[in-house]
Amino acid sequence: MNDKLRPISPLSRTAMAYVLAGGRGSRLMEMTDRRAKPAVYFGCKSRIIDFALSNALNSGIRRIAVATQYKAHSLIRHMQRGWDFLRPERNESFDILPASQRVSETQWYAGTADAVFQNIDIIESYRPEHLVILAGDHVYKMDYELMLQQHEDNNADVTVACLEVPKVEASGFGVVGVGDGDRIISFLEKPKDPPTMPGNPDVSFASMGIYVFRTQFLFDQLRRDEADPNSSRDFGKDIIPYLVEHGRAFCHRFTDSCVKSDAQAQTYWRDVGTLDAYWQANIDLTDVVPPLDLYDSNWPIWTYAELTPPAKFVHDVSSRRGEAVASLVSGGCIVSGSRVRRSLLFTGVRANSFSTVEGSVVLPYANIARNAHLTNCIIDAGVQIPEGLVIGEDPEFDAKRFRRSEGGICLVTQPMIDALKL
Repeated sequence: MNDKLRPISPLSRTAMAYVLAGGRGSRLMEMTDRRAKPAVYFGCKSRIIDFALSNALNSGIRRIAVATQYKAHSLIRHMQRGWDFLRPERNESFDILPASQRVSETQWYAGTADAVFQNIDIIESYRPEHLVILAGDHVYKMDYELMLQQHEDNNADVTVACLEVPKVEASGFGVVGVGDGDRIISFLEKPKDPPTMPGNPDVSFASMGIYVFRTQFLFDQLRRDEADPNSSRDFGKDIIPYLVEHGRAFCHRFTDSCVKSDAQAQTYWRDVGTLDAYWQANIDLTDVVPPLDLYDSNWPIWTYAELTPPAKFVHDVSSRRGEAVASLVSGGCIVSGSRVRRSLLFTGVRANSFSTVEGSVVLPYANIARNAHLTNCIIDAGVQIPEGLVIGEDPEFDAKRFRRSEGGICLVTQPMIDALKL
């Protein structure tokens, strides 16, 4: 846990977390054909959105709202099942806010700022003193209370959470330039020549898409922005740059509030927005000491806990032994005479006799038939792998049948399997 002392009366008690979860995440290719990026499975039993929601809950925030838009059914269903324990009689709330044309019968959420603007009346009904705006599609652990406290200490108009990234990689982010006291002096979206940290010309501050505002001040800014016909209704493109120029904007360093179970551990934040990044972040969890600690009971990752029987490993002869090494195996899985190594088997996966699973992420209720061999794969939920199918050994052949990433990871969906039979 972070060793900084919390204030006696935490600001999180009067704050609301507002999670922006409407994006598709198109770089995940067919993985988001049926679900939004925040609803994508991660870490053997969670969804990506569970990290932002758990951070809010663990930080002490008990009022949470989630704005959804793109193909939101599976995301909404997950939240209804796993996040229905917040109770209004305890001054808690959990609101799911689909784009429902509240401002105009023809207008969906036009941008991240508009996703808040269209729900001002709902937010006002709870009277939060602060709003913590969160992206719902990143994997990390962070104590938002420390960011709220910095915001108040600085008498800031907006505080932007920032991640230290190498300058050569910063062009893919919104980049923050800072002056004395970490006051933001510039905010640039994907600049070719990113500004760097004071005293460190090789590192830049990248925006994490996490912002803290006083609620009424934000509403004033959203109304001002809505009246601007040239605005794109976006925090990163419109609201934040305006406040950098006309207000008091400050940078909050992620290193100050990143939650780590070991004081020596490195800060952890991942944008799992590509197939290669998604695969790597999941496979990293199979390390003996993974960079992300899912076993820290002081900062749990809450999720929908499906009722399943225990995982089962059967058959014990030399050529037909059910075993898993350096792997994560969820409840309901049956490893029947199959060898699983450095892989993740999500809920209800079945790996049948004489099959092998190596370096693969197998999503819920997939079935791997006998004699199939999977190497460096992402198997989508419910996929039925046919008997004897080999994936991950012939790059050219794989690229013709499946989605193969630049890093050599094969994404396999059921329509791809069905096409093999035509």
